[in-house]
Amino acid sequence: MYANVIIDISHEKVDRTFQYLIPEALVDKIYVGCKVLIPFGRGNTTRGGYVISLSTKPEIAPEKIKALTDICTDSVSVWDASIDLAVFIKNTYGSTMIDALKTVLPVKRVTKEVEQKSIQAIVSEQELKLAAFQAASKKRNAQARLLRALQETPEIDYRLVVSKLNVTAKTIETLAEKGYIHIEKTRVYRNPMKIQPSEQMPCKLNEKQQAIAERICEDFTTQNAGVHLIHGVTGSGKTEVYMEVIAACIAQKKQAIMLIPEISLTYQTMKRFYHRFGEHVSVMHSKLSDGERYDQFERARKGEISIMIGPRSALFTPFEHLGLIIIDEEHESTYKSESMPKYHARDVAVYLGKKNVAPVILGSATPSLESYYKALNGEYVLHKLEKRAVAQTLPKVETVDLREEFANGNKSIFSKLLQEKIEDRLERGEQIMLFLNRRGYSAFVSCRTCGEAVKCPHCDVSLAQHKDGKLYCHYCGYSTKMVEKCPSCTSPYIAGFKAGTQQIEELIHKQFPVATVLRMDADTTKNKDDYDTILSRFSNREADILLGTQMIVKGHDFPGVTLMGILAADLSLAGNDYRASERTFQLLVQAAGRAGRGEIQGEVVIQTYQPDHYAIRHAAAQAYEDFYEEEIAYRDLMSYPPVEILLAIQFAGTEEARVAKLARLVCAQIKLLAKESGVRIIGPAKAVLGKKNDRYRYVIYLKHRDEKVLKQARECAEDYLASLELKKETVQFDYNPVHNF
Repeated sequence: MYANVIIDISHEKVDRTFQYLIPEALVDKIYVGCKVLIPFGRGNTTRGGYVISLSTKPEIAPEKIKALTDICTDSVSVWDASIDLAVFIKNTYGSTMIDALKTVLPVKRVTKEVEQKSIQAIVSEQELKLAAFQAASKKRNAQARLLRALQETPEIDYRLVVSKLNVTAKTIETLAEKGYIHIEKTRVYRNPMKIQPSEQMPCKLNEKQQAIAERICEDFTTQNAGVHLIHGVTGSGKTEVYMEVIAACIAQKKQAIMLIPEISLTYQTMKRFYHRFGEHVSVMHSKLSDGERYDQFERARKGEISIMIGPRSALFTPFEHLGLIIIDEEHESTYKSESMPKYHARDVAVYLGKKNVAPVILGSATPSLESYYKALNGEYVLHKLEKRAVAQTLPKVETVDLREEFANGNKSIFSKLLQEKIEDRLERGEQIMLFLNRRGYSAFVSCRTCGEAVKCPHCDVSLAQHKDGKLYCHYCGYSTKMVEKCPSCTSPYIAGFKAGTQQIEELIHKQFPVATVLRMDADTTKNKDDYDTILSRFSNREADILLGTQMIVKGHDFPGVTLMGILAADLSLAGNDYRASERTFQLLVQAAGRAGRGEIQGEVVIQTYQPDHYAIRHAAAQAYEDFYEEEIAYRDLMSYPPVEILLAIQFAGTEEARVAKLARLVCAQIKLLAKESGVRIIGPAKAVLGKKNDRYRYVIYLKHRDEKVLKQARECAEDYLASLELKKETVQFDYNPVHNF
């Protein structure tokens, strides 16, 4: 027997299977998906690798085939469905097979199992009395103590015997060998959930919610893997629809995966699902301990749970009977991987759905342009929830022009209107959320008089300020010296924005000394339970104000919050990529949706230097369709996704001249292909972060409407790169990049 093995080395030169002979002693132990140790290279260095297939036929002369060394007993195996998924990811996103395999394994290593032991008496009470008497007469007091205790309680926890009765493990083993007792061992799964179950009746759906749930459930009976986009305003009850469809999925003896964009959403989401589905639910995310992650993986593999909730990696839960995939807040950029392979969870979910004949639900109050574009073109089924579920009105939104505040002498981060409303809520004992919109911030420069950011004349994105003082465009490479006056209004008040959550927290304490403040950002959520602690404290009304970055505006439901203050709407608007307007609109709508979830109508104050920008106007009006029409016209004009597909080819290395030359050579190869295919090429140009960890970075962008044409261009680049046998430089491919390179 021979095993075809993918070596655990992330390099294109070894991105293929290598055949090894299976020693006779291992024939019954080797299977597809297991990790093995093999001798590799001229020096026969011991390496790890995964068995992809088995064969009885040698691919080369049998005497030249090396033998496997052993099985890796401490590594998690890849199951057959994951191998197929890894092949899809490798072929679609352009990565090595080993990187794709590691991606589809949410847990890599086996951890030690936790056992619960008890001691059981297996003889009659009379025999225990006699044995205790004999042990005492021979001065074997520990044996006598245990035997007497078992007369009263025939089964005792092992830990109590050791700690309370002061009986050693050797004494226990001796009594077991004599046939008086049996040591019962039960595996106990480490439970990451700290939620008490409760008897909670399912929420009664309104007419619109019920209709959507029934339409999606039709896919179970018709064996259809449809993709459903639920566009529902904040508070419209999308989660209730998810739970109704999940209940139908479980009734079919199938399993469901529910993706959420942020770990910070885990606590509230799990609370709702655990109260409804109890022990059927589990969670998988990076803040769990290795043991907790491994135990949830094992429970899923054995079919002991039916619902897995978590961020992107939860998509690879090893469910044998997958029947439903849900992606909540599907517009979020966190669903796109930042490391190779740069897959998008939404696209992989659609592929998984088709493979398993499982419907896929995408939900959002602000759908991504890609998903809404596909829904309007008939690729997805579009459902709308246009009203809040529980007779709640949408919050009242007011926009403050910071240019006027500045002109009137107010240089505080808080506008006069927001200050008044914060003081009012503090007096009334209501809660406040303050959102600092830092997403997309990349050292852009803007005018405090007119609010305009300095933009590239060729790409219509903001220029980024580098340490050398110059302004750069990271799409085409255009650069210019730092401006001293605003190009739009000639004001000298032009600079970058430097305020952070910590500085703002200090300002709150000075300006509103009676307020209790919780801050939620990357610095305050470093530890495992920080998210749950902060959110549960705020939910329990232990603080008046929750201040934070984007992690506080996604999906949270705090009935006590009646005011949301958005401190700097322009920060993401001036982000130097083509999605800046979309991200700003999404963040503002999501943030506004946190207010007024209880009985009192909420209010929202949006502070901005650009109140007339269409993203801010439509966000204030909660008008998604109006925003979509303007934004899709811009994307069409500029040939950006989703109208066209964008492929980024990213180069990195320790010597800038070599990296720049490599980018130019690859670009020249693609230009030969572009003459026939019509691929448009932008660059090469320096990346957003031109140097990182002593590695210089360059990027080329390719545009075309046909994904197959861009795949040909990628394969052309891959073939050329393979002929160069690179050692110092690395190259990555990224379709429709969400994060600037």
